[in-house]
Order: sequence, then structure tokens, then C-alpha cells
Amino acid sequence: MELKPEVPFVTPRQAATVVMLRDGSTGLEVFLVKRHGLSDVLGGAYVFPGGKLDESDTQVDAATHLDQDATHLHAALGEPDIAPSHATGLYVAALREAFEESGVLFTANAAAAHAAQAQAPSLPFNQLLAQLGLRLQTSAVLPWARWITPQVPPHTAKRFDTRFFVATAPSDQEARHDNHEATESVWLAPRAALDQYWSREIELAPPQILSLAQLSRHASVASVLQSARNQPPPVILPHALIEDGALTLCFPGDPKHPVATRALPGPTRLVQRNNRFEPPEGFASLFD
Repeated sequence: MELKPEVPFVTPRQAATVVMLRDGSTGLEVFLVKRHGLSDVLGGAYVFPGGKLDESDTQVDAATHLDQDATHLHAALGEPDIAPSHATGLYVAALREAFEESGVLFTANAAAAHAAQAQAPSLPFNQLLAQLGLRLQTSAVLPWARWITPQVPPHTAKRFDTRFFVATAPSDQEARHDNHEATESVWLAPRAALDQYWSREIELAPPQILSLAQLSRHASVASVLQSARNQPPPVILPHALIEDGALTLCFPGDPKHPVATRALPGPTRLVQRNNRFEPPEGFASLFD
């Protein structure tokens, strides 16, 4: 059964997130933060650091504070229909959110990064860049995917159009949660994170579930980054419907999705049952 919106259309908010990676002793690891339980967006869930685009993000002077120009960033994002300033702002938003939620600042100057961490509570991000003369490493983050929240009445009071970037976490900085928007943080192998989700130790939302399943197919950070370089970021707007009384999210490539070309490996749909989203064919199908 198709879902018919019973509420006014909700325009997705522009957002960005950084999937921070490192090579651990047993393989690839990803950094996750637990959203504050009182948050009105994915409260209590484990997510990648990220948040909405601020107007100030689009006003950062690329020539002064970024290591790549706006033309290059616009082309790399692969969205010719948006303005270069908007594309640049999404990169800045991703790096700002990574800094605010994990304390990690993507800049070549480690001493400046530590100085920024000390001053962060008292200055807005763009002022911090200006005061310390910081140049952000947009080259450190690569576009990976674009997830758009579907309109699912009456559950979708907020929607997001989120660009996912992948990056190697700087080895000279420690990623940690901010104890404000995020209350816990952890480095986990992608498969381990999904194991914990399945055993109900942590909560995950569909973009994180399928992103972690995709990451589990890579043995190293280099493999993930090469994959990001090799193809344009897929656009993933789940198609919501009700089947057998359960909310089902279909993804590109599913027979019920309007886009026939598959965007991701693994299952092409998740079903909301047992108070979580599950692949219809079971946990193992995440890795097929």
C-alpha cells in the first residue's frame, strides 16, 4: 500500500555528515556518537557526526580558509544544479559538525587544531577560523552518498537532505563526543556495530544500517576512499510503503522503488518490525 501524505509537504533541510574512519588492529573502524536521548532527531541512536547546514557555512572565504577552491568542490560534489557557494557550504558544514561533535578539526596544522579545540566553546566556527587563521582540509573528505529523508506521515516532522562524506580521522587528534548533543562515542568495526544493533545493544537508523553494511565490505580506509573516488555519490531517497501492516523503506533497485538502478550493495529494503528496521531476509542479507 502506498503512503499518502496527510500532512503538508516537509521540505528537507540541507545537512552534512562525516563518516570518520581509521585502520584498527583488526581492520577498518568507524567513529559513532550516541545522540542525546532528548534530541528530537534520532534521540538515543548512534550516528556519524553531522548536522544541518548553517548560513554562515556558505559565507566562509574559500580562498582564505579552504585548501580547495569553490569550483573544484562544486564539481567533486557532483550536483551541477546547486550553486558553488552552496556546495562549498556543505563541505564546511561537514567539517564544522565533525569539529563540534567529535572535537576533530581537519587542518594540516596540528597545533592550530589543538588551539581551536581550547577556544571552541567561546567562538562561532567561522570566527574561530578567522581568529586563528585556519585553513580547513576539504581535500581530506570525499563525497560518498546523499541521503534524503522520505516523507512518511505522521512520523516525519523533520526531513534532511544529507551529504555523507568519508574521511581518515587525523592520527594526531582524539575523537570524542561533546557531552552535549552526543553523550557517548565509540570506534567500532562496521560489522561489530551491526552485530550490536542486532543484539539490541545500540540503536541505528536506516542510513547508518546500510552505510555500515557497505563499509563492512572494505578491509581498510584506503579501500573506502578509493571507492568514493571511483564513482559519483549515489542519491538515496527511500520510497515508503506499507506491506503486511509494516512500514517498509525501499531503496533504489528495489522493484517497488521508482529508481530501477541499485545504489547500494545488500538488501534493497528494510522493514520496521520488532521495534527496529530489519532486512526482510534476515541479518545475514546485509552482507550478501
